[in-house]
Amino acid sequence: MDAALPTSPTELVQAAYAAFGRGDVPALLSLMAPEVAWQFVGDHQAPYTGQVRGHAQVAAWFQAVAQVDQIQAFEPREFLAGPGHVTVLGWERTQALPRGGVFEAPWVHVWQVQDGRICRFFGMLDSEAAAAARG
Repeated sequence: MDAALPTSPTELVQAAYAAFGRGDVPALLSLMAPEVAWQFVGDHQAPYTGQVRGHAQVAAWFQAVAQVDQIQAFEPREFLAGPGHVTVLGWERTQALPRGGVFEAPWVHVWQVQDGRICRFFGMLDSEAAAAARG
């Protein structure tokens, strides 16, 4: 394991959120296994709803988010950790682009960690709220 990586699953996931908050996708990807499995369940209008795998596809996933969502507030609120996984309960306020509708939604993220790296992500949010903002 890389000595620079956080040592616990919770610290690793917290480092991922910190990188996301800075807009530092390369730092976020460095915390992931090369073949990370990534799945997001959201509204059908969002281009990032679905499954991707690997660093290149996850990077493209984040680009898709940035193209259609202007995140105004993003709050991981509760970290529920077990051996090899962390579930995070959170909330966000986002402006859906280009239309401009704003939605507030709770979300759930489940992170699986293996050999000191994120190997799987599953996320979902209140898709009804997001779809209404996209109109």
